[in-house]
Amino acid sequence: MQYLVFDPRFGAAGDMILSSLLALGADREAVSRAVSAVSALTTEETNRCGIPALSLKTNTGKTHRTLADIITIIDAADASDDAKALAKRVFDRIEKAEEIVHQSHHVHFHEVGADDAIADVLGSCTALLSLNPAGVRILPLSVGFGTLTCSHGVMPVPAPATAEILKESGIEVLIGGFEGELCTPTGAALLSEFAASFPAPAESGKLLALGRGAGSRDPADHPNIFTAYLMEAGDDEHTIDVLETNVDDVSGEILAETLSRLMEAGARDASITPLIMKKGRAGHLIRIVCMPKDSLRLAKLLARETGSLGVRCIPMTKRFVAERRSESVTAVINGRVYTASVKQAELDGEVYSRKAEFDDCKRIADAEGVSVRDVKRIFEEEAWNCR
Repeated sequence: MQYLVFDPRFGAAGDMILSSLLALGADREAVSRAVSAVSALTTEETNRCGIPALSLKTNTGKTHRTLADIITIIDAADASDDAKALAKRVFDRIEKAEEIVHQSHHVHFHEVGADDAIADVLGSCTALLSLNPAGVRILPLSVGFGTLTCSHGVMPVPAPATAEILKESGIEVLIGGFEGELCTPTGAALLSEFAASFPAPAESGKLLALGRGAGSRDPADHPNIFTAYLMEAGDDEHTIDVLETNVDDVSGEILAETLSRLMEAGARDASITPLIMKKGRAGHLIRIVCMPKDSLRLAKLLARETGSLGVRCIPMTKRFVAERRSESVTAVINGRVYTASVKQAELDGEVYSRKAEFDDCKRIADAEGVSVRDVKRIFEEEAWNCR
C-alpha cells in the first residue's frame, strides 16, 4: 500500500503543496488543464537555505469572490469530477471558517478568492488524485507567530480563519518557532481536507520518493519548504488492522447480522466473545480483522450497526499468512460422483492442512441425506490420498 506523508514543519501554503506534489511526480499536464481557466502554471528549480525545491508561479491577479463564484469556476474547469468535488470541500472549509470569524453568512473571499488560490486548490487536488495514494498522513504543522498584514489590516498569526480551519481539522499544530505567517488559510484547508478524505496509518514504511515545494519568501533562519513523501507500508497481505468494540445492549440477532454485514463489506475475519463488563453487566467484545485500507469504512459500519460510541483500532499489525490455494476434488457419495473445493495450506513448500469448503459439503449432504461432517471427512481424505 502506497501513501503520502506531508511534512509542514516550516509551514504550508497552496503553492508549496502543489509544487511539492509536482516535484513528487504528479501529472503536470492534468494539473495545467485543470487550472487553465484561471492560471498558466510555470515552475522553476530553486533552493531555500541550500535545499533544492520546486518553485511555482501561477501568473494571476487579485479578485474578490464569493463561494458561489468560485464553485462556478471549479465546475467549468477541465478537471475530473473527483478533483472538483475535493476542491469544493476545501473551499467549504474556508467559507465555514470565514463565517465564524466575520459572524456572517455573506462572506466575500479576499486573498483566498483570487485566481492563484483557486489554481492552488484545484491544482493540488488534481495532483494528489493523479498520484492515487491509499492515504495521506500529516506531520505536525508549524504556523509561526507574530502579526501579518492583509485586506482586513494587521492580524495575529495564525490568522483567525487559519486557526478556525485547524481547530476543526484534528491536525497537530506547532505555534511559535519562526516569526511570521507560515501557514495560510488555503494551506490549512488543503491539508485538513486531504487528511479527512484520505486517512493513512501512523506507521513507518519504505520511502520511495519525495518532492519539495518552495514558498515565495526566502528567510535566512529556516528553509521555507514543504515536503511530500511517497511511502510504502509493506506487504498488504501480511499487514492488518484489528478493530474492537465492547457492547452490552445489543441483542444476539443484531450481533449475528452485524458479523454477516461486516464480512460482506470486506472484513477478513469477525468474531464475538462474551464479556463481564463494569458493574457486572454481561456484554460482548466484537473483533474485526481487516486490511488497513478498509479499517475506517468498516469501523463506521460497526458503529452504525451496533450503536457503539467508539471503535478501537490496533493499526498495522503483522500476521502470519500461509501459502494457500484451492483445488477441485471429486469423491463418490452413495454411488454418485460429486466435486467440492478443498483449500490447502503450505509452509516451507509442504502442505500441512487440507479443508473442504463447508458450503460445498452442505450442498452435497443435503442432496444425499447424510451428515455434513461425513461429507467433509470424505473429501478431505480424498484430497490427502490424491496428493
